[in-house]
Amino acid sequence: MGTGQSWVRYWRDGTRPLEAMHAHFLDHVYPPHSHDTYSFGITDAGAQRFRCRGAAHTSGSGMVMAFNPDEVHDGRAAAELGYQYRIVHIGPAVVREVLADAADGRPAAMPLFVEPVMTDPVLARALARLHGALVTNESPLRRDEWLTAAVTAMAHRGATRTPHMRTLAQSAQRQAARRARALLNDACLEPIRADLLARAVGCSRFALYRAFRTEYGMAPSDYQRQLRLRRARHLLATGTTSADAAAATGFADQAHFSRWFHRTYGITPSTFQRAHT
Repeated sequence: MGTGQSWVRYWRDGTRPLEAMHAHFLDHVYPPHSHDTYSFGITDAGAQRFRCRGAAHTSGSGMVMAFNPDEVHDGRAAAELGYQYRIVHIGPAVVREVLADAADGRPAAMPLFVEPVMTDPVLARALARLHGALVTNESPLRRDEWLTAAVTAMAHRGATRTPHMRTLAQSAQRQAARRARALLNDACLEPIRADLLARAVGCSRFALYRAFRTEYGMAPSDYQRQLRLRRARHLLATGTTSADAAAATGFADQAHFSRWFHRTYGITPSTFQRAHT
C-alpha cells in the first residue's frame, strides 16, 4: 500500500526466512532498529542516509547496503524527492546452507560485512536478479539459483570472511551437467527445486549451476523454461488457447507465460497462433 507518492510492496517466503521489499519513500523515517537476518539493499533512485556502527552513511543510486544480523540502523531520505530501493532479508540459516553447499557440504565461516555501503555493480546486479526472482512468478529452481549467486557474490566481494568454495573436476562437471539435463528433459513440467536436482546428480547446487552453464551456456532454470516454451508452442500450434497452454506447461499464469514467450521468440503467443492458422 502507498501514501501519496510513497508506496511499498512486500514479499515473504512461506517456508524459510526469506523476504523482499520494494519501496519509494518521501518522508518516512525509520527509527533505530535491527533485523535477525542479513539485509541487502540496492538504492534505485534518490538517496537515503542512515546511522550504523557509530557513523553516518549515505546510499545513492546504484549503491549496495549490507547489514549483518542484529545490526542497529535507522534511515530517512537524503534527497528532496525521497528515495526508491529494493531490499532482501535472508536468514542466517539460509546463508549458512548456501555457503555450506558451495563448500561441498563442509561448514563455512559466516560472512561479516564491515562496510554498510558499497559501490559494486556486480553485487548490485546479483541482488537485483535475486529480488526480481523472489517477487515475480519465477520457478523454485530459478529462485534458488539467484539466491545462491547473490549470497556467494556478497560473501566473496563484500565480506571480511570469505568461505572456501569447491568446484568439480572437468570430467565430473560434464557428467553432472548431462545428468541434470536428462532429468530436466524427463520432468520439465515439474517444479523441481535446485537442492533436489543437485542431490539427484550427486553434487552441490553451486557446482551444478557452474557445470551446467559451462556445458550448455545457460542455467538449469533457463533450460527448463526453454523446454516448457517449446511444449507450449506445440500446444498453440494445435489450437490450444494461450491460457490453457500456460497452465499445461507449468507457468504461473498467462501473463507470465506471454512475457517469456515474447522475450524468447520476439512475438506474442497470439501472433504465433494466428500465423500458423
